[in-house]
Amino acid sequence: MTSLPPGSCCYQGVKHEGVAKGTLSRVGNFEVYTVQPEDRTPENAILILTDVIGHKFINVQLIADQLAQNGYFVIIPDLFDGDPIPLNRPDGFDIFAWRNGKHHPQGRSHLPENVDPVVEATIEELRNKHGFKKIGAIGYCFGAKYVVRHLRPDLGKIDVGFVAHPSFVDEEELRAITGPLAISAAETDTIFPVEKRHQSEVILREIGVPYQISLFSGVSHGFAVRADLDDRRSRYAKESTFFQNLRWFAEYLSGTREDKL
Repeated sequence: MTSLPPGSCCYQGVKHEGVAKGTLSRVGNFEVYTVQPEDRTPENAILILTDVIGHKFINVQLIADQLAQNGYFVIIPDLFDGDPIPLNRPDGFDIFAWRNGKHHPQGRSHLPENVDPVVEATIEELRNKHGFKKIGAIGYCFGAKYVVRHLRPDLGKIDVGFVAHPSFVDEEELRAITGPLAISAAETDTIFPVEKRHQSEVILREIGVPYQISLFSGVSHGFAVRADLDDRRSRYAKESTFFQNLRWFAEYLSGTREDKL
């Protein structure tokens, strides 16, 4: 495994302030948040696969809105069938019991057999209904696993991937990717620690896809979505990760980056 299972740091953090500009609708039997540019027709789409707080979390919706302002159609599916983990659950919350469906009304687990179909249906929606030929994806924590699992442009899935503080990614999943992947990592992260980060680097080098790994000091797991914006280092790392998103997708998804060196 190139990242470890999730823990309490996967649902702790700070709620950000803002008003979301997108809309909630449905794709089949699950809900999605979508937002697109107001001043242009987007050429490419970005799929955001969330951490366990889910698609209605204002923090991730604000990130989606910022991506839309930069020219992308953005969609965030509900990966959890209406059963996300509320932010800042008390100590002792059993995230593994949640993952196995303990809190879901029908006992539905949050394992690949239930999450993969949501990701696949969303990709199909983007390609067939909206007509996007190229799709980038961002995965935070829980969602990172599913960016990696579906980063297969050779199979018509995700073309370009970006993950931040990943969890639950298996070595076999990482070795199977065929598209560019960027990783944003925290200095303090018991789920994606130094040895797992180095292991991921070795695998990416061996399989030969374009990759980038950025490491931010002074921050911990979850910083890309749930950072305390009053903390200067956390804010810097979060904002830098967003700018890394833009440059990565401009280079490998849109092919529009202009070097000004």
